[in-house]
Amino acid sequence: MKLDFSQLNKQSKRSFGDQQVMIKKVMQGKAVNCTECGQPLFLVTPEQSDVPGIACKKGCTHIHLDFS
Repeated sequence: MKLDFSQLNKQSKRSFGDQQVMIKKVMQGKAVNCTECGQPLFLVTPEQSDVPGIACKKGCTHIHLDFS
């Protein structure tokens, strides 16, 4: 039996691409809202938190980024 992962791979690739675009926009200072709560996303630097990345105030979106 052969499994077909093509749909999952396409969806994962699209999701990764969407996150890359969102990260670039936030890091450029452009306004991007959380897809869940609609609040603005902001950059969390390593100086601000042990878990740097991009997040919203409510915490429903938090993308961990490696700043090393």
